[in-house]
Amino acid sequence: MYRYTEFDTAFIQERNRQFRAQVERRIAGNLTEDEFKPLRLMNGLYLQLHAYMLRVAIPYGTLSSAQMRQLALLAEKWDKGYGHFTTRQNIQYNWPKLSDVPDMLDALAEVNLHAIQTSGNTIRNVTADHFAGAAADEIADPRPVAELLRQWSTDHPEFQFLPRKFKIAVTGAPNDRAVIKAHDIGIEIVEKDGKQGYRVLVGGGLGRTPMIGKVLSDFVAQEDLLPFVEATVSVWNLLGRRDNKYKARIKITVHEHGIEEIQRLVTERFAETKAAFNGADLELYEEIKQSFQPPAFRNAPEDDFTSTYDADPVFRSWADTNLAEHKAPGYAIVQVSLKAHGQTPGDASADQMRVLADLAERFGHDELRISHEQNVILPHVHKSDLPQLHQILKAHGLATANIGKISDIIACPGMDYCALATARSIPIATQIATRFDELKTEHEIGDLKIKISGCINACGHHHVGHIGILGLDRGGVETYQITLGGDATETAALGERTGPGFSYEEIVPAIERLVDAYVENRESADETFLQAYRRLGMAPFKEALYETDKKNAEAA
Repeated sequence: MYRYTEFDTAFIQERNRQFRAQVERRIAGNLTEDEFKPLRLMNGLYLQLHAYMLRVAIPYGTLSSAQMRQLALLAEKWDKGYGHFTTRQNIQYNWPKLSDVPDMLDALAEVNLHAIQTSGNTIRNVTADHFAGAAADEIADPRPVAELLRQWSTDHPEFQFLPRKFKIAVTGAPNDRAVIKAHDIGIEIVEKDGKQGYRVLVGGGLGRTPMIGKVLSDFVAQEDLLPFVEATVSVWNLLGRRDNKYKARIKITVHEHGIEEIQRLVTERFAETKAAFNGADLELYEEIKQSFQPPAFRNAPEDDFTSTYDADPVFRSWADTNLAEHKAPGYAIVQVSLKAHGQTPGDASADQMRVLADLAERFGHDELRISHEQNVILPHVHKSDLPQLHQILKAHGLATANIGKISDIIACPGMDYCALATARSIPIATQIATRFDELKTEHEIGDLKIKISGCINACGHHHVGHIGILGLDRGGVETYQITLGGDATETAALGERTGPGFSYEEIVPAIERLVDAYVENRESADETFLQAYRRLGMAPFKEALYETDKKNAEAA
């Protein structure tokens, strides 16, 4: 992974020093909240419903064990003993005191972490495939590209006051695990005529007006990527709607002007930006790549894995559900669920973070990843170590075998924390997970992704959930709309709204009726919910959802 240079270290220290002085002025009353707001947002500090919230960037989701331990320290020393991992591969602390935030930032700097550009109308944390560098289907590790983009975008003088926030995701595999089609810019590593390059998408995004990204270029050569991305952001920076924040995102710009016009304008601007780079970005990219060399994989017998798999049904269930194929023989990618039934999705205690750090150091070549699905990944674990690793995970409540299942729910903080939320998300997620755990049916149901947002901003990615749930305020009452058929992969699609919403008390039974309809109508246990929906359409699911209303109407 990338290590800070002397320049990086000095840069972060100076930023932290400046912010410490700004915090002191705010506490002393020399800055009003309105004056302080843009300064704190530039350093990842929000004012939430009950307290300040510090959002820390985890670039492209990659952490070392030392960094994870430091995140645990922040949770224990300056928060309430836990952190919340987000869909942007960040971590949030929900209860810091304002006076402590400068100390928290200094502690982060000790392990090459910061909170810069985790808020504001800037280029946010660049995300990537959480299997990067390990996935069997990978063309190339996308993290060097993500790091190049991170360095380029941090404190970029032209892009600190964009029309709105801007999000970039990178994947190195044809199977999209980074949701690139729902980003302002999505980048996929591709090969053409034996040469590596990039397919670039533009104008994706969720929120108030969800859209799937459009192809800006089928192939951008390696040497052209950074000037091409700069040209794209530069064009939008001029065209973007600053008169209306709801129409300011690049997806609206692409929609209003058309993809062909955006392509033309980017091509014109690219001719200027390309000349300005003079190859310096390529030199930097080659240096960055050296920081992402694969670990020294070892050869070892797999007998312990095989014997435990055959003898222990609990281990077998976990292995079948939570392991993914690795590119190196004898290795596996371990997905650690932060979705224990009834627990807040994405939360990890300080003790759990330390356990994960220890496991990464002992079994995982000192690497961890945070997924946009709010789980933790140990990307490189030899199969012979998996039985012992599983026992340690079990002892700390981290061995839930539900990756990709109905209880592996993405949920935003909702009205429990967020000042923008219009409904609760976390209680809905925990109730759904608990209900299907009681029924003991989630493995029978198979792969099914539920995503929940507590407001129209869609931080819970509900638009691309197989089942999406959006919480809204309807006359002071929490109401939950359901969408079906969303997809966050390479076959990305936006979910279709089923009809009228459901009350807080009705939403979990409604989800249960949906799932029952799926199980009843699927062709076989191998047909997933999404496949069944695409084959059957909305009708049987809508009928199941509103059967009570229909019966009541007929009785009346």
